[in-house]
Amino acid sequence: MTRVFADSFFFFALLNPRDAAHAKAVDFSRRNRGALLTTVWVLTELADGLASTPRRQAFRQVLADIEARPANLIVPANPETFERGVDFYNARPDKEWSLTDCISFVVMADERVAEALTGDRHFEQAGFVALLKQAPPFQIQAERHNGDTPTENPSAKPRPSKKKCCDRGRSSDGLHKQAVNGE
Repeated sequence: MTRVFADSFFFFALLNPRDAAHAKAVDFSRRNRGALLTTVWVLTELADGLASTPRRQAFRQVLADIEARPANLIVPANPETFERGVDFYNARPDKEWSLTDCISFVVMADERVAEALTGDRHFEQAGFVALLKQAPPFQIQAERHNGDTPTENPSAKPRPSKKKCCDRGRSSDGLHKQAVNGE
């Protein structure tokens, strides 16, 4: 089964309707029929980012949704993967890659996964495809100048949807479930 790597960027974008990548994350969630690959380190980043009391339930729901689909894979914390991530981190002092990203790169290579649900340019620097990347503003301006229609406008504010995907951590329209269960 083909998997795509789910970075914390994806989960934060999915949970926040004001996030610039929210529309792309929701669109992927609705169309995805494949399985997700992630790590406990990524999920730790997500939980840390949602640690404020009213938002804690959102993490529990995302985790439950990921675990509900047997095809999804959460790579557990283990000393070998951690050490390999640290080695990769230390081998690239020229980059500003986080240790969590380096561990993600090691896991993606091990699992032969080339695509990541992220907009983080570090994944591209490491040779992976960032599926949620926004078009750079200068590219959009050039497209407009040439008469082309831009595909993305990162400076535009997303319009609020009729249904929020997350209201204090509760999924109101199943987006969390769609994202992780491929429904």
